[in-house]
Amino acid sequence: MAHYERDLTGNVDDLVAHLDRAIPQGSISAKYEAGSDHRVGDARMLVRAYERYSALGGNRVSLCISVLAVGEEMSLSMVSAGGSEAVFFKVNTFGEEAFLERAIQALESYPG
Repeated sequence: MAHYERDLTGNVDDLVAHLDRAIPQGSISAKYEAGSDHRVGDARMLVRAYERYSALGGNRVSLCISVLAVGEEMSLSMVSAGGSEAVFFKVNTFGEEAFLERAIQALESYPG
């Protein structure tokens, strides 16, 4: 498992729409799998799940992004998982790390 966290400001709907477009563009097999949007008072929690095939690991990896937003303030968390082939310990995390790195690049290209 690989993870990344960041606080930022902007419009949460614009950010998530950007990520939904940019992350799948990074790999021929990457695609948006599912998402949700919850509200509690002024706070929103948006969750997105993506998946792609990792040729190096010969398996599929997933990426989950959660964004907590209150107004223009956002706290984002990205977690990738599923790239290992072993039963009891992780031997190959290259796919997870590569998928996370692609998502970070997508985030950094966000114009907001």
